[in-house]
Amino acid sequence: MKKFSTSLMGFDKEEVKAFVREYTIEYENLVNKLKNQDLEIENLKTNLAKYQSLEETLNKTILIAEDTSNQIKRVAREEGKTIVEEAKRNGSRIINDALMKANEIERDAEELQRRVIAFKRKFRQAIENEMEVIDEIADKY
Repeated sequence: MKKFSTSLMGFDKEEVKAFVREYTIEYENLVNKLKNQDLEIENLKTNLAKYQSLEETLNKTILIAEDTSNQIKRVAREEGKTIVEEAKRNGSRIINDALMKANEIERDAEELQRRVIAFKRKFRQAIENEMEVIDEIADKY
């Protein structure tokens, strides 16, 4: 607590004025700092909402990729069965050709499945990285 010198007519007016000026400046600085912090908080909230929207979009994209992968595998299996049945009807030469195509299709399906798994892993990593950035920003404030 500030103590003022006394003079003949009470407290020293210059000391009181200086104290009021100093207090006013400090008060204005605090008000400005609070305003800036409020703006920063609003910016962070906006960014958080963007990242949450991005996360939701990425999650939907992963689900779509999984569905597409399942459809591709189902179509590939169905196509393989059709090829095998046709090959049986057309003889041993066609059977050998059909088996080679079925193996190729299955390899393609497995490759697609590996790609989908890698795609999901990359998206999850991207989401985790974004969440780390958000956590770092949140930890700063």
